[in-house]
Amino acid sequence: MSIDRSERSAKNYILRRSLLDFGMGAIIMGFGLFFAFADKFGIQFTVTPGFRYAFTALCIVYGGFRMYRGYKKNYFSE
Repeated sequence: MSIDRSERSAKNYILRRSLLDFGMGAIIMGFGLFFAFADKFGIQFTVTPGFRYAFTALCIVYGGFRMYRGYKKNYFSE
């Protein structure tokens, strides 16, 4: 009985963690895309363009990593 409960608890944890990774990945990638296309929206930043592009790339790469981690669901590696 306790094995069934621990398996169900582990599955619920994996589902919650996967949804969190997908959601946070989408939000972080959204910020990256926003910074990439901010000029087209008419928004000006006071930072240098090099820093903005580096931050954009970092957001897109890290957001993609979070979404990949949510897809793989490898949270219990032994």
